[in-house]
Amino acid sequence: MPEHVYKVVQLVGSSDKSIEDAIERAVAKASATIRNLRWFEVLETRGHIEGGKVDHYQVTLKVGFTLDEK
Repeated sequence: MPEHVYKVVQLVGSSDKSIEDAIERAVAKASATIRNLRWFEVLETRGHIEGGKVDHYQVTLKVGFTLDEK
């Protein structure tokens, strides 16, 4: 098995639908400019309340991707 080296970045995704949608939006957006995405970890979940109801969700992710080989 080859040895992997990962670079890690943090992303924040938001959605008015769900936590899962916020995660998927962040990963989809990152995949448009970052190659070799491999994993994510949810670091923090929070949301905004409007009129006594949840208005939107915000999720902070740590995302890892492998570096290109020479």
